[in-house]
Amino acid sequence: MIEAGRDVEFIKVGDLVSVPFNIACGRCRNCKERATGVCLSVNPARPGAAYGYVDMGGWVGGQAEYVMVPYADFNLLKFPDKAQAMEKIRDLTCLSDILPTGYHGAVSAGVGTGSIVYVAGAGPVGLACAAASHLLGAACVIVGDLIPERLAQARSFGCETVDVSKSATIAEQIDAIVGAPEVDCAVDCVGFEARGHGKDAVKEAPATVLNSLMEITRAAGALGIPGLYVTGDPGGIDDNAKVGRLSIRIGLGWAKSHVFTTGQCPVMKYNRQLMQAILFGKINIAKAVNVEVITLDDAPRGYRDFDKGAAKKFVLDPHGFVRKAA
Repeated sequence: MIEAGRDVEFIKVGDLVSVPFNIACGRCRNCKERATGVCLSVNPARPGAAYGYVDMGGWVGGQAEYVMVPYADFNLLKFPDKAQAMEKIRDLTCLSDILPTGYHGAVSAGVGTGSIVYVAGAGPVGLACAAASHLLGAACVIVGDLIPERLAQARSFGCETVDVSKSATIAEQIDAIVGAPEVDCAVDCVGFEARGHGKDAVKEAPATVLNSLMEITRAAGALGIPGLYVTGDPGGIDDNAKVGRLSIRIGLGWAKSHVFTTGQCPVMKYNRQLMQAILFGKINIAKAVNVEVITLDDAPRGYRDFDKGAAKKFVLDPHGFVRKAA
């Protein structure tokens, strides 16, 4: 924190803080119910706002040298011991987005002690969800993807893996791991940019993940869906996809009494507890998601590598703060 507005009372210049990716007023009904991902006051177009994201309120983006945080006393999470926090700063950077988002997916899917969980997608959010599932006590965490490097990263911290590009179905591969072709709960960490499975793995197929999760999740199980789905996608593969309309097998989900939880993660519902888990060594999230700290000038390279499927979480460090601590 380098400057405080005149109405900021509790956060002081020099404090070390985490900024949630979503913006919340702290005063509306949803904020008071801890649904800060869908604040009713910060976006005139729809509930929920975020920094620099399309259709999310027009707030200036966070990938910059400095960020102005509205409602700072409510939104900012202050680290209680600055020296202790600096020792874990690479992990704590993940509190803004991917760790709470992955954790939200796992919690909303009902992951708990002894669970067998399938996580679709081994990008940063999927890897964070897998790590969060371990934190929540899952017995077996299975991560599915089609990029070998990302699957290897998931295995590096104790996950089983499924290669969705193989001819064997997800259910068949899960059966080979746990002795049954189903899981207790599942999390979609891919979203609308999903590809098909097997021989169709090169084709965009927005509904693939949701339909596959309904197939492999046991009756009365739950699906967490933190993966992004949009109300409009001009580049969608067909007219339906362009307006966010997908061919979902809702009849299958209904027949199996599945519970679905969708939407933007309410970061502030989880970030304080996850901060404590990091500070006291209960989760090593930077290692799990393979954090690479880069400069702001190096951001285009980070985006290119991410688009190619790099098994990394790129953290922008405009002032060298994180690198100096390391």
